[in-house]
Amino acid sequence: MKGTFVKAMVMLSLVSVAMACKSKKAVVATTPVVKAAPIVSDKKEANVKLLRSKNINFNTLSMKGKANLRLPGNENTVTVNVRMQRDQKIWMSITALLGIEVARAVITPDSIMVLNKLQNTYVRQPFSYIYRYTSRQVTFKMLQDVLTGNTINTLFNPTSILEQNEQGLWNLKGNEGTLGFNLNFNALQKPGQLNLNDSKAAQALKVNYGHYQKVNEFMMPAQIAINSMSGNKRVDIDFDFSKIESNVQVDFPFKVPKSYELIN
Repeated sequence: MKGTFVKAMVMLSLVSVAMACKSKKAVVATTPVVKAAPIVSDKKEANVKLLRSKNINFNTLSMKGKANLRLPGNENTVTVNVRMQRDQKIWMSITALLGIEVARAVITPDSIMVLNKLQNTYVRQPFSYIYRYTSRQVTFKMLQDVLTGNTINTLFNPTSILEQNEQGLWNLKGNEGTLGFNLNFNALQKPGQLNLNDSKAAQALKVNYGHYQKVNEFMMPAQIAINSMSGNKRVDIDFDFSKIESNVQVDFPFKVPKSYELIN
């Protein structure tokens, strides 16, 4: 049970993980009736600039909702709280039935830590620990972009191909090192589906973005479905965020009790 739970928590931390509100924000479908704004299809630089302009800009994020975890022979639905400090930290708290917190995790560009409150154990590892589950091309900023619905900046490299289909929707494909990628944009000019494949390492990550909601002047995904494959290891996580806050005061409480056992 320890190993299975830690795997789920690591994946939650990685593919983890964004505005104080008195009422629920309106949810916007990924395929609105209005057509996407016309784009000059033969000017890659201008088109890339437009797509990048859709990325959410933030200092802090707070995201609350549900997450469904599926591991081989094990499936659980939990309440999840995710907090971010841009480019520095992703923090997550997992609560099970009856409001009992079962785990807490924090990931930085240098490290990852997970508290398993059910087993009184913890994991403390360098960032490279994630390569057991993801490609070595994955960085902290990539994880941050996946959870915020931002286009991963490094995918817009000089050799990537940006094309527009008959419906006016964009597709970006190419390679970043050993990592092959294919990104389909929706009518909001936001990511709709992202596929990352490292054939050399037999690793793949697929992300589907559902409904988007408006967060200040930006659009954020309220639903994110993540499928991770690494060899014969598979983890599926579906996020459904009901409340997203941008640029609010957040804290990142994380303390390892003396009685907890390190299980690295």
